[in-house]
Amino acid sequence: MPALNYDELLFNYLDKTSYLFIKFFMELDWSKFQLKIAIKADVAGIYHAWATQQTLENFFLRKAEFTKQDGNKRYRSSAVEVNDTYEWMWHGYSNEVVEKGKIIQAHGKDFLQFSFRKAGNVSVNIKEEAGENMLWLVQDNIPTDEKGKEYYHLGCSKGWVY
Repeated sequence: MPALNYDELLFNYLDKTSYLFIKFFMELDWSKFQLKIAIKADVAGIYHAWATQQTLENFFLRKAEFTKQDGNKRYRSSAVEVNDTYEWMWHGYSNEVVEKGKIIQAHGKDFLQFSFRKAGNVSVNIKEEAGENMLWLVQDNIPTDEKGKEYYHLGCSKGWVY
């Protein structure tokens, strides 16, 4: 008895859209995702928006406190540095929902990476491409169990672009 070719079986019995949808999820690397976003701002402004409490609270979070290695709070307009820790509170969630993590890398110009607790690590890389400033966001080291797939891969990939 010849071995079943699962790919051929799917293709023969499904319409093209369903086939492509299933193939996408079969081949998807659930441990990471990447987003590419064009932003009409200069590189320094984009980096500053991600690296300071003041701007994170203006466009993304209701609280974004950073603590330096010496235990002192970082000034609201001061950019994060490697080994700073953070506490974030999201819009629309109760005060009990607090995201805590650590700054892994901070180049001060165009690259920032931070831990994102159980959801892995997040890297923000800003670069010019074809005359536009692009923000590349990569979330990796995502758990690949069912909760990781639903909450961290699918949930976070939508949440970062809200």
